[in-house]
Amino acid sequence: MPTTTLAGTRLRQRRLTMGLRQADLATRAGISASYLNLIEHNRRRIGPDVLSRLAAALGLPEAALSEGADNGLMDDLRAAAAVTGEAQAELDRIEDFAGRFPGWAGLLADLHRRTSRLARAVEALNDRMSHDPHLQASLHEMLSAASAVRSTAEILAETEDIPPEWRERFHRNLHQDSERMAVGAEALVAYLDNSGQAQETGIAAPQEELEAWLGARGWHLAEVEAGDAAALDPEIAALASGAARVLAHAWVARAVLDAKALPLEPLQAARVAARDDPATLAAQFGTDLLTVFRRIAMLPAAPEGLVICDGSGTLLFRKPVAGFALPRFGAACPLWPLFTALSRPMVPVSALVETAGAGSLRFAVRAFCQPRYPGGFGGPELREAAMLILPAGTVSTQDAVLLGSTCRVCPRTGCPARREPSIVAEAAG
Repeated sequence: MPTTTLAGTRLRQRRLTMGLRQADLATRAGISASYLNLIEHNRRRIGPDVLSRLAAALGLPEAALSEGADNGLMDDLRAAAAVTGEAQAELDRIEDFAGRFPGWAGLLADLHRRTSRLARAVEALNDRMSHDPHLQASLHEMLSAASAVRSTAEILAETEDIPPEWRERFHRNLHQDSERMAVGAEALVAYLDNSGQAQETGIAAPQEELEAWLGARGWHLAEVEAGDAAALDPEIAALASGAARVLAHAWVARAVLDAKALPLEPLQAARVAARDDPATLAAQFGTDLLTVFRRIAMLPAAPEGLVICDGSGTLLFRKPVAGFALPRFGAACPLWPLFTALSRPMVPVSALVETAGAGSLRFAVRAFCQPRYPGGFGGPELREAAMLILPAGTVSTQDAVLLGSTCRVCPRTGCPARREPSIVAEAAG
């Protein structure tokens, strides 16, 4: 099968890098210099036989000249074209564009990736500003201290005949409120800076501390695999808050049970035969689906994201995946398959989803809800649901479920599940 015209540009770049003349390369490959000139200027496609001879003449593998190296660039350019409004890109000529102007094509793809990252950052910051209870409490403290300083200063500035003892009291209050405001500002800056290391005097949420700790370890606990979970105790003891330490110990304890249910090496081998089907793995190892979900997401260098919620829909755990924004404090998008599974216990849910916004991407999602009865048969039913998230690329003929992160920052109009107006839509209007 002939390769695309992109190979011509790569061929020319390789030849120039190696300092070869066009005529010399043509002679080595057994073709005419004029034919090679047409190939290098993307006016002829390269057949497999000619490609093989050219690669051999350059001392390169055929893959170095084939189109596979540019699949990522093509996907990025198509994704950039998909977010345009009135201007329509010529998708049928995208390959020729990348071949003739590789520098511009790379620049456009890079700008699209940067725009997508900025959009996701705005979503995360808005979510934090709108719903983070710790941030709201800190801002309230700052505003209260500022109001107290202003009131005291006005009294001192506008009242001339204040008795000395009262003036001294006002000065003392002014000093105390100023110190209070300074401490609050330092804590607020430390929190917004979000270096990932909570401080005892800071306001980081315990759940964030746990996720930051796991994220710093690559979301994998090698000590648990080695049967030495106690080796994690010093790291857990170094977490800032007592609540985070409790959550970390609980997570490690559950990871130990998960590792016993699905040992690392047998699981890795079984995943290939089962084609990563969670239900097949659960049946093979005699365990439940939520255990399989957690285990898959926490394997070494696992690309899958993981979200866990309880029966109220509150997100209890978030392992992010690039391009799929996870709200930190506000309610998540009700169209997530996670909540579909939550309403249908013990029924597997599988879907292809597409995120909202300029950097829209597609993800293959699997979700499952499992009830439990800690109080016995007559006790309350507690539900826990989990959702595995895996990038599915930007090009697919399958219809996707359109969803967002949370209503407040979702730009998608006409959504039947919208709870509140979007600030993104308001800004665009």
